[in-house]
Amino acid sequence: MTHLLPDEAVVAAYRELRTRVIDLLRSLTEEQSRLTVPACPAWNVLELASHLVGVPEDILAGRMEGVTTEAWTQSQVDRHRGATATELADRLSATIESFDAVLPHIPSPINSQMVMDAVTHEFDLRVAIGRPGGRDSSAVKVALGWLLDRAEAQAPQVVGRIRESMPSDYDLLRSLTGRRTLEQIAAIGLDAPAIAALLTGSPLRVPDHAVES
Repeated sequence: MTHLLPDEAVVAAYRELRTRVIDLLRSLTEEQSRLTVPACPAWNVLELASHLVGVPEDILAGRMEGVTTEAWTQSQVDRHRGATATELADRLSATIESFDAVLPHIPSPINSQMVMDAVTHEFDLRVAIGRPGGRDSSAVKVALGWLLDRAEAQAPQVVGRIRESMPSDYDLLRSLTGRRTLEQIAAIGLDAPAIAALLTGSPLRVPDHAVES
């Protein structure tokens, strides 16, 4: 059994997510642009946005060596250093035509993983600027499909317990992407140590202190 959504749904989810991110970037004040992102404290809002812009740019340019590593993402931040939020929105918009031609050909499950990363950072951005939204989006469902598929391969019994707990999609996503503490995970009825174990060996980890309420 796979939890992955069909490729058509993944493509549509990314397009919708991209529109939300562009709209958010165009609405930011200069002060909001400089806020530190609690879930990614090494980055401010502009630097996080630079990563979101940099992923489709790098895919289009074939810059995939070291993909998902810290060096790969940092190169995206460095490339866009000095750009305003509006300029970053323009740069992401500039990728639309070319990237939409490539997007349907990104294989599964890589396409779902890309959406998972993007929607996780969309929420990181929203938390940083205090503007909730998108919690019921199709991108959340795509991301959970990838995360649960990965969890099923590691510890199928944990996925069964997750289903019994029935947390909201948003709470589950934030728990499975290292955005909730052990206490916060337990508070929504999930097996906190088991969730922490699922993150072992990935770039994600349970934070020591709350990065969002």
